[in-house]
Amino acid sequence: MLDEIKPKSSSARRLPLQRWQIYPQKAELAQKLARVNNMSPLINQLLINRGFDLPDTAEIFLNPQSLSLPEPLDEFPDLAISVELLQNAIATQEKIAICGDYDADGMTSTALLLRSLRTFGADVDYAIPSRMHEGYGINKRIIEEFYNEGVGIILTVDNGISAFEPIARAKELGLKTIITDHHDIPQKLPPADAILNPKLLPEYSVYRGVAGVGAAYILAMSLAEKLGRAEEISDTMLELFALGTIADLAPLVGVNRTWVKRGLRLLPKSQLAGIQALIQMAGVQALGSQGSTKAEEARELVSQSIANNPKSKINASVVKIQNPKSLKPDDIGFRLGPRINAIGRIGDPQIVIELLTTDDVGIALERAMQCEATNARRREMCEEIEKQAITLVETEYVASLKEDRVLVVVQPNWHHGVIGIVASRLLERYGVPVFIGTYEDDNHIRGSARGIPEFNVFDALQYCDDLLGKYGGHKAAGGFSLPADNLEAVRQRLSEFACSCLELQHLKPLLKIDTLANLDEVNRELYQQINALEPCGIENPNPVFWTPNVKVLEQQIVGKGHIKFTVGQMVKGQQYKIKGIAWRWRDYFPLPTRVDIAYKLKENNFNGNTSIELELIGVRLPTNSHFFFTYEDKPVRATFEYSNRQYICGIYQNGSSAELRIKSPEHKVLAVQSGHDIGLLGINREQAEKIDVSQSPYYDIIQAALKALEEVES
Repeated sequence: MLDEIKPKSSSARRLPLQRWQIYPQKAELAQKLARVNNMSPLINQLLINRGFDLPDTAEIFLNPQSLSLPEPLDEFPDLAISVELLQNAIATQEKIAICGDYDADGMTSTALLLRSLRTFGADVDYAIPSRMHEGYGINKRIIEEFYNEGVGIILTVDNGISAFEPIARAKELGLKTIITDHHDIPQKLPPADAILNPKLLPEYSVYRGVAGVGAAYILAMSLAEKLGRAEEISDTMLELFALGTIADLAPLVGVNRTWVKRGLRLLPKSQLAGIQALIQMAGVQALGSQGSTKAEEARELVSQSIANNPKSKINASVVKIQNPKSLKPDDIGFRLGPRINAIGRIGDPQIVIELLTTDDVGIALERAMQCEATNARRREMCEEIEKQAITLVETEYVASLKEDRVLVVVQPNWHHGVIGIVASRLLERYGVPVFIGTYEDDNHIRGSARGIPEFNVFDALQYCDDLLGKYGGHKAAGGFSLPADNLEAVRQRLSEFACSCLELQHLKPLLKIDTLANLDEVNRELYQQINALEPCGIENPNPVFWTPNVKVLEQQIVGKGHIKFTVGQMVKGQQYKIKGIAWRWRDYFPLPTRVDIAYKLKENNFNGNTSIELELIGVRLPTNSHFFFTYEDKPVRATFEYSNRQYICGIYQNGSSAELRIKSPEHKVLAVQSGHDIGLLGINREQAEKIDVSQSPYYDIIQAALKALEEVES
């Protein structure tokens, strides 16, 4: 009988763990702005959501080059000192050494300063600490090696703000130090000769959001202007700035938006051999008639390399000519950035430094190919560690997540270069702050952390200060080390901190949604207008739309656990259909027949055809309804099998509502009205029992019935 059916052992119905936050809709204001800028009210709602609700502020946002920027020398108190120190060092040939970081921000910062200082004739070299053996930031070993090599000035990039002891050691040795960094300010600043950190600026400063590469860019361009050589390096520096800023997920507002937009236009025709080789290898685009000589060389060398190496895993499509005028942040964030970051995570950072500083196209190609191969290894490692981590969480921690409000996962033999990526995926899956680590040896643990909007990672690490070794980071992410004996104490301390700032409602990933759009509004014109909001990223995210109560017409698993689907919506008596993809959503397959969807728009180019598709990022059951179906003038009936038993189902009119009825072999009937969570189960209505049909097994059998009825209708 229906009430004796057991849930399938695989899993009950799962949907993404999410809380939807939809911006307040200001239709009248959006219409008013639309009359001024001739853009869709949907686009103007997006502008309103981002704080640009006046015609003049919206215009500045849409055209960031019109933004009047203050002079950096007036904003950064130590910038003039830094420029003077470097100018004197160049004039006297005093040796300069750069200490960078092994992520994309740190490596692009290092390359940017190396290229600029070498152009100015400086005697300059660099070092990057070993991720495997030393961890993040400048250390005493590097300081003392620089001293022994005759270095006079040490310049840190993307690190140093928390390195009190190493900088103090440099001072003892008589070395001058300039710190360029963007990480959160510690309680005690290091005794450097100059510090350039946007976090030291007032909240209102347009420069406050620059990444490490932004601080390096400001220093390089300020020095270039002082030397009268700004035009010589401006394009090259801007390209590296854009690459590092986006790869580091820095906020794309203020000065970042202005400079990144310019940099993205320069990158397709870059004169940097390394950038062109990386672009071609990643398959982002290849340049046509407007390309540079170095671009053409790089493309040709890639083609030859693939043709001459039949065992190459690189797809020949990477040399396909697309010829865009500009790259998009996603091209860097998802194609170029990961290839750079992969080197810093599991390879030798020198590969990227050489890639971005060489003028030799052959060397650039070789280094780009190394990035490609390393990134492939990185992906494999991430997938394996993610599987192991999920298994561990499901068996040991998932039951206590509501109580702990933080996830601390530590295992041996995980590569700490990739666990930060796994931390992000666990956060997405479980909705709580994640601290993930691995053993460096029997006595020490190193890890990465990722937070949710209501949880400050850096503050949490500071709360555990007495239990940790080194740590650093910012609100959303951080890194740390600790003695293995302190693991349980750290776990308890982090839980204590989490419980102090997180409510139970926070323990779902927050999905911020811009505005409702019906499928008849999702078209090429809307997509082209969205381009006016580029570059999109942190603090100016890609627009997220939602559409209620769509019907999932088709769905299938493709690739490594992605759902490819088609949804439909009736608008004014006409059905509109659109295709889409849900990345890594295997756990949620199959999707319910009727859902509310949240999505971004993407352009799909295939076989010369271009179409607009959905990138699904959120799904929920229709508001106030687990099931939605309609009565079509006459009863629709079907038979289906569930749990090796045969059932009969149909949709009937019951008063003003449609009603689904399912009859078991024992003639027991389950009846539920469209839009209701409570149904009736029994031989007849008079004796029927009220049940919650949103729960298993009823949910599953109702879905099976609706699927059978769909097949009959089609």
